[in-house]
Amino acid sequence: MTPAAQPAEGTEQSSSATYSPYHVFTSAEWARFRADTPLTLTFDEVARLRSLDDPIDLDEVRRIYLSLSRLLSAHVEASLLLFQQRNRFLSLSDVTKTPFVIGIAGSVAVGKSTTARILKELLARWPSSPKVDLITTDGFLHPNAVLRRENLMERKGFPESYDIGALLRFLSAIKAGQPNVKAPRYSHLTYDVLPDEFTVVDRPDILIFEGINVLQSRDLPADGKFVPMVSDFFDFSIYIDADEALIHNWYVERFMKLRNTAFRDPNSFFHRYATISEDAARAIAEGLWENINLKNLRQNILPTRPRADLILRKGSNHLVETVALRKL
Repeated sequence: MTPAAQPAEGTEQSSSATYSPYHVFTSAEWARFRADTPLTLTFDEVARLRSLDDPIDLDEVRRIYLSLSRLLSAHVEASLLLFQQRNRFLSLSDVTKTPFVIGIAGSVAVGKSTTARILKELLARWPSSPKVDLITTDGFLHPNAVLRRENLMERKGFPESYDIGALLRFLSAIKAGQPNVKAPRYSHLTYDVLPDEFTVVDRPDILIFEGINVLQSRDLPADGKFVPMVSDFFDFSIYIDADEALIHNWYVERFMKLRNTAFRDPNSFFHRYATISEDAARAIAEGLWENINLKNLRQNILPTRPRADLILRKGSNHLVETVALRKL
C-alpha cells in the first residue's frame, strides 16, 4: 500500500485517493518516520501528562509522537530558514523571529489536552532546547455571569461563547513578538474564568494553542475588509479525530469517573452530580452530550477538520490508528 492509498475520512469527494489533499498512513507506517528521534520522556512523565481515561503510554509516544515531533522540527527549521532569507531580501538585521504557533483542535473528550502536553514536553527537549509554551482557549470563554446574562450557558464552548476580540488580540501580540503577553486563566473546578488571573507568555520559540474551535472560520465581509481568524496565526494545525460514537462513550465515561473524583470537591461547579444516583448521573451526562457537546461537534468542530495540516484519527482503544498529513 502506498502512503496515499487510502484517503482520510471526509477529506475528498472522489473515491480515488489521487484527489485527496492528504497522505494517509497507518500508525505502523507513521512510526517508521521517527528515524533516530530519541525518546526523551519516561513512563512516569507520560502518566503525569495524560488526561483522565487517556491510555497513552510510551509505546504510543514511540508510534505517533516521536514522528510528529520530527515533522514539527522540520517545519520549525524551514520557518526559521525562510525568516532568515526574507530578512536578507529586505535588508533587515534587527528583527527577531516570532513564535511558531501550533493549533490543536477536536471535540471534547477526544484527547486534545494530552496531545498538547505530550508535544510540549517533547518539543522542549529538542537538542536546540527551544522555549515552548502551552495555552488553551478555555480562559478566553466569557465569564459565566456574562454567559448567563446572554442566555449562553448551554452553548458554552460554541464559537459565540468566546471573547473572540480578546483571543485575537492575544494571538496578534504573540505573532508581533511582544513580550509578556497575558492569557486569562480558567478553572475546571469552578467551571469559570478566574478573575484577574493570567498566564504570561514571554516570546517563546513555539506556542501550542489548544481548543475545540481553534480552526473555526468566520463570515467574510462583502467589502473585502480584513477579518482575522484564529487559524490565521497558526504555522501548523492538528485535528484530533474519532468516530462520533466513540467520543460519546469517552465523554460519558469520563463524566462518571469525575463524579467519583473531582466532582466530590464541595467547590466544584458539578458537585451536585456527586451526590445523586449513578443512573441519574449517567442520564445527565447523556443529556449534556446530546444537547450541547454533540451539537457543537456536528455544527462547529467537525466541519473544521479539513482545514487541519494533520489529522490524528483514534480507534476504540483511544489510541491513534491513522495519520493524515496534508500534501505540499
